[in-house]
Amino acid sequence: MHALKFPTPMPTNSDFQAQLTEAARDPERRIEILHTLLGEGACRQIGIYPIPEGFRLSVVIPVYNEERWIREIVRRVRAVPIPMEIILVDDCSQDGTRKILEEEISKLPDCKVVYHEKNQGKGAGLRTGFQHATGDVVIVQDADLEYDPAEFPRLIQPIIEGKADVVFGSRFIGDNHRVLYYWHSIANKGLTMLSNIFTNLNLTDMETCYKVFRREVIQGINLKSNRFGFEPEVTAKIAKKKNPGWRIYEIPISYSGRTYEEGKKIGLKDAFNALYCIIRYWLRD
Repeated sequence: MHALKFPTPMPTNSDFQAQLTEAARDPERRIEILHTLLGEGACRQIGIYPIPEGFRLSVVIPVYNEERWIREIVRRVRAVPIPMEIILVDDCSQDGTRKILEEEISKLPDCKVVYHEKNQGKGAGLRTGFQHATGDVVIVQDADLEYDPAEFPRLIQPIIEGKADVVFGSRFIGDNHRVLYYWHSIANKGLTMLSNIFTNLNLTDMETCYKVFRREVIQGINLKSNRFGFEPEVTAKIAKKKNPGWRIYEIPISYSGRTYEEGKKIGLKDAFNALYCIIRYWLRD
């Protein structure tokens, strides 16, 4: 039996630790070092790849009464090692959220805060945020802690690599999730199935928060829904694009849902509205 031969000497534990330390100190060398340690293929599988020079991500965060979470979600978004702008749209919060935005978050160099003087809903907040986006790629981020910004690199990867124009993050095709409401999951899957019937897409999670777009795509869509009807509306209008159609990918994501006691806002009324929007926006704009 022949001994295995390696083209280069295997790194010792001390070598490995030294390279990890160098990667932590020098962000520009991080990708190169990790590719050397793990291999390019393995790195791509876990979302470690070079970001194109000059690239910028626009993170749009609609906000309503999130005093408890707003500092932490902004901290987590800013911790992601991608050049970005963060656009927060306060939809006339009635708790202490606006004060935090005005006195703290608006002063951060990469954060832009826009204020609604009347509560209009998530869809209206997203429309405002999309209008202010200037990045190459736009991603939707909820203001609570149900979705993890650490997954941004994997979510934008198909667009950066030129394979997709739109990416949906799916809670139902892998990764961990908090165990919560059975009927919510049934409603989500049912609405996704009905949406697929009308759009002829094979999505697994139409209602997901994590939707990612090339900026030209989302700014070219005429959106009208003010509340949670945004999800079926934008899905229908993406599916209608033909000659050429937009390329759509799904990426598995983790999900840490919250209870109504923790501030969850979507309810049965929104499920019926989503059903109405699925039909309405497929039949007419």
